[in-house]
Amino acid sequence: MQAVYFEEFGVLPVLREVPEPRLSAAGVIVRVEATGLCRSDWHGWQGHDTDIALPHVPGHELVGVIDAVGPLVRRFRVGQRVTVPFVCACGDCPECDAGNGQVCRNQTQPGFTHWGSYAQRVALHNADVNLIAIPGDLDAGAAALLGCRFATSYRGLVHQAGLQSGETLVVVGCGGVGLSAVMIGQALGATVIAVDISTDALDAATRVGAAHVVNSSGLGDADVVQRIRALTPDGSGAQVSLEALGREHTVAIGIRSLATRGRHVQIGLLADDPRMPLGTVIARELTVLGSHGMPAHDYPALLELVVSGRLRPHDLISRRITLAEAPAALAALSTPGAPAGVTLIELD
Repeated sequence: MQAVYFEEFGVLPVLREVPEPRLSAAGVIVRVEATGLCRSDWHGWQGHDTDIALPHVPGHELVGVIDAVGPLVRRFRVGQRVTVPFVCACGDCPECDAGNGQVCRNQTQPGFTHWGSYAQRVALHNADVNLIAIPGDLDAGAAALLGCRFATSYRGLVHQAGLQSGETLVVVGCGGVGLSAVMIGQALGATVIAVDISTDALDAATRVGAAHVVNSSGLGDADVVQRIRALTPDGSGAQVSLEALGREHTVAIGIRSLATRGRHVQIGLLADDPRMPLGTVIARELTVLGSHGMPAHDYPALLELVVSGRLRPHDLISRRITLAEAPAALAALSTPGAPAGVTLIELD
């Protein structure tokens, strides 16, 4: 089969013929219909993820049709259209028994622990606890983005922060994850304030539901916080903030934008552990929450939002490319000023 493949970190991947994926007894082989180009894939290609063994095929945000089923699979069959969380659970460990497969101690991740979805076919493990059936008429981009960006933002806002209708949400960083959070916040009835240095990104945030935007380019962090808080009722701050960029100073902006007893959700990945304004956390009794994907059993409510039309993930797709164009698109994430929105790699 054809796949995007690299043998050295940081060296431009190539499209080439590679061996077919191996079917596990409890797993499936999925013929990939579409897969998202995600910054996490870029981090993996750069060598920032210790799970990746070379040579490697990236890709973790996908939708496709089952081509083969292992002998232990009971809930799925050949021909079904499915997606999968980017964190695949084992189904047997204490975390999985407690319903927290997103932090499974034996987790697998396509595109990280094994070859991923920048390929014609991909192996997915422990199918019965990880696959999510997808309606045949759902846009491929909408379906693929449920695997990572939307699921991560949805769980962070709904299950971790408990975002409520009428609350104010600050989203710092309006890439794919941040824009997903803007859309979800708006769909849930929150007033969303989007923060970024890119006018294009902020325009995209406005299109998908942000009530206010703050262009932080050229501003000091204190000025950014002041502008955010001025947009909240009585200037008291937001109830929830979400950081989707992964920078020490933007984490601090999110935390300092919160009202008393506010909740901060950290999704952006950081190369090093940041210093945090813990004095503010203590004084305002703030809560800082991590969010790392979402288990398959929690997908129905998110999928219902999408099927109902209240949430339209495909509206974030700004570019649709072929598998042959994926290496250059991945490399382009190394340079600042990437286009706003999400790039989708289409195979069918």
